[in-house]
Amino acid sequence: MRALVKTARGPGNMELREVAERPLDSGEVRIEVRSAGICGSDLHIYHDQINIPIRTPVVVGHEFSGQVAEIGPGVEKARVGDKVTALTAIRYCAHCRYCRSEFYNLCPDRETLGYMHNGAFAPTTIVPARNVLTLPENVDFRAGAFTEPLACCVHAVTELTGVSARDVVAIVGPGAIGLLCLQVVLTEGGRAIVYGTRDDAARLELARKLGADHTMVVDEEDALGQTLELTEGYGVDIALECSGHPDGASLALQLVRKQGKYTQVGLFGRPINIDFEQIAFKELQTTGSLGQKPTAWKRSLDLLASGKIDVHSLISHTFPLSQWQEAFATFQKREGVKLFLDVNT
Repeated sequence: MRALVKTARGPGNMELREVAERPLDSGEVRIEVRSAGICGSDLHIYHDQINIPIRTPVVVGHEFSGQVAEIGPGVEKARVGDKVTALTAIRYCAHCRYCRSEFYNLCPDRETLGYMHNGAFAPTTIVPARNVLTLPENVDFRAGAFTEPLACCVHAVTELTGVSARDVVAIVGPGAIGLLCLQVVLTEGGRAIVYGTRDDAARLELARKLGADHTMVVDEEDALGQTLELTEGYGVDIALECSGHPDGASLALQLVRKQGKYTQVGLFGRPINIDFEQIAFKELQTTGSLGQKPTAWKRSLDLLASGKIDVHSLISHTFPLSQWQEAFATFQKREGVKLFLDVNT
């Protein structure tokens, strides 16, 4: 089968390549990929600017949904034809303190789909049967492919940060993750201000349609001054940094009030310089967010089934797999919001 492969470490080193479909081992499921989204991490893998372990050669891609095509020995729950998505932690130790509390995302031995195990930018992918989650009847394949990024946002917003009713939340970066975080904040009863640049005009307009109370163009407006006016001079209660850009982190630290909360959601792909001392001066509660845990996946499926999260409005482009370079370039230029690859063309 033809798949998009990171062939070796280093910048670039990605190409379409024929990959043999291996036989299933005990407890494994083969899934026919029906929808596959491009993540910012896929771009980081392309540039080799990510701290998550990678083992090459590997088929990239981890945001997907599909149908069970084959089940291996010992699999009891999955059935051929099931409409599914899958957790991306393919292997983990199961006995460290993180695994015992279901924080598999933090296991030091975690091996991830699309990083160390062949992922979803291919006609089929293989996962352990324990990872398979059945999509609700009213969740189509496109929406199902959003389960992984939505679970990242649920983990960041709900499980780690905690949003209370009437909290004012700054969302810095109106990409797909920022706009999903926006919607999760709204389901928790929070109010949101979304920040972007002049290049994000269409994304900021979408943020307003999705329920943001305010949006701000940071390179054209006095974002800090306007935020203080909206918050009685205090600043926002919570800042979610979703841009993965150093300027976004600096802005978020300025926007959050004393004794507020700061959560780093975006990945920078490199060390950055910020005024970290603000965390002390403001007595901030600060956390980072990496991936997701099973509880976030289950809540995400519930949110998709309930219709409380609009993912279809985020879809802007679909490229055939043969045009993956154009797709990555479009993502790099921050055009559109959520981009997909059609792995069968």
